[in-house]
Amino acid sequence: MTTTDVTTADPRVHGAADGEAPPRATPYKWRWLALFVILGAELMDLLDSTITSVAGPRIESALGGSYSQLQWMSAAYTLAFAMLLITGARLGDMFGRRRMFLVGTAAFAATSLLCGLATSPETLIAYRALQGVAAAMMVPQGLGLLRDMFPPGELAAAFGIFGPVMGLGAVAGPIIGGFLVDADLFGTDWRAIFFVNVPIGIAAFAAGMRLLPRDRVDARRTVTLDMTGMVLLSTAMVLIILPLVQGRESGWPTWAFVSMAAALPAFALFVWHERRRRAGGASTLVELSLFRNRAFTSALVVGLLFFSTMVAFMLIVTVYLQAGHGWSASDTAVALIPWSLACTVGAGLSGGLLAPKFGRRVIHAGLLVQVLGVLAVWYTVDHDPAGVSGWGLTPALAVTGLGVGLIMAPFFDIAIAGVSFEETGSASGVLNAVQQLGGAVGVAAFGTLFFHYAEGGAASVQAGFTDGITNSLLVMAGVLAATWCAVFLMPKQAREDGGSGH
Repeated sequence: MTTTDVTTADPRVHGAADGEAPPRATPYKWRWLALFVILGAELMDLLDSTITSVAGPRIESALGGSYSQLQWMSAAYTLAFAMLLITGARLGDMFGRRRMFLVGTAAFAATSLLCGLATSPETLIAYRALQGVAAAMMVPQGLGLLRDMFPPGELAAAFGIFGPVMGLGAVAGPIIGGFLVDADLFGTDWRAIFFVNVPIGIAAFAAGMRLLPRDRVDARRTVTLDMTGMVLLSTAMVLIILPLVQGRESGWPTWAFVSMAAALPAFALFVWHERRRRAGGASTLVELSLFRNRAFTSALVVGLLFFSTMVAFMLIVTVYLQAGHGWSASDTAVALIPWSLACTVGAGLSGGLLAPKFGRRVIHAGLLVQVLGVLAVWYTVDHDPAGVSGWGLTPALAVTGLGVGLIMAPFFDIAIAGVSFEETGSASGVLNAVQQLGGAVGVAAFGTLFFHYAEGGAASVQAGFTDGITNSLLVMAGVLAATWCAVFLMPKQAREDGGSGH
């Protein structure tokens, strides 16, 4: 793919409206190979979000530090990532998604190297935060690049691959982490979980240079970054995510609730600033026109509820098996493989076959299947708490994973269906931020409920954790039912030519 190929396919060169970039006249030649470059970066982020959990005790033993510092080795990454996702997406809008993807990939590899070289808990926490910043530059470019590379008829199939990657990444992280730590490759011990990102990052950067389409950024646009908006939005995100990450660990002190309450006026101030800036003709951090798009705003509600349950489900099942039954981290991860494999099957079915024809009905079906799976896990645990086994949980976990997979592909496809090229970066950043926020809310809310019962003075440790997971799963089924109702707010189809339209 040459520069000439890109410019001749871009109607802007021939006088298209400023700030718009219509789809390419012909599909991008290397789009499927480029898709796997983007998925490689997504997988690198997903693995790094979960891979540290299994290595935590080894890191604490090697570097020392408190239990709180051990928690922040993961939380620093999540907080920095969530804070700057929208900023990273906006940078992609302004400077080009290919360029920011490559910058983020290179930075992710470099900060992974720094994490592996850390000599104290404090430096590791700082490097993990920098790694989260790099991920925020890299990850939100993916959706925009897909919209630019794929024609509408192939977009659902491309999105259908994201579900399996997310499922495999979530389960593979602890497995790969356990192997790398136990293998002690070249005497690197726990540091190998970070060093492994370096060759992957280098390979993704080199492949991206060759395979990703050149950016189609209009040189006539005034490129400015809304620094005030970035500070206001980052402050609002910190105010809500910091207490969600730290609150339960600290016993939900008063400051946690004050912080979450303060997030609302902080968000309101950000919106006021963005409107004022737009009225003055300046570029904004978030395209406020997004929130007049029914497909997008309804998807934010559905995404917040859905991702809160998905992340929380993995948390409470993992803690239940390890703390309640004494399973090892690797045994627990292997037990969750049916969830991941079924998620892969569900995403393949919905993305390539079902979603283009049935639209949001696939999301409705997926949520029903997921509710059945959650209730099946509840029944399995409640029916014979002492006899819980990996094989016994396999059918219920597989049904739950199938439901998640059915939802994933049509959700993202419908969410950005009515988003213009100019808005795609902002939409991607907001969607990713809501995904992170949903996960944080789910962990905080369901984690609090789970541990309330688990530590509530039951006759035995196993009985306490059984009470925790059964009560949490019943509430989760209720939240998923509410999500099913919220899906009616979304358009019937991802594209107007896909059926009944909007």
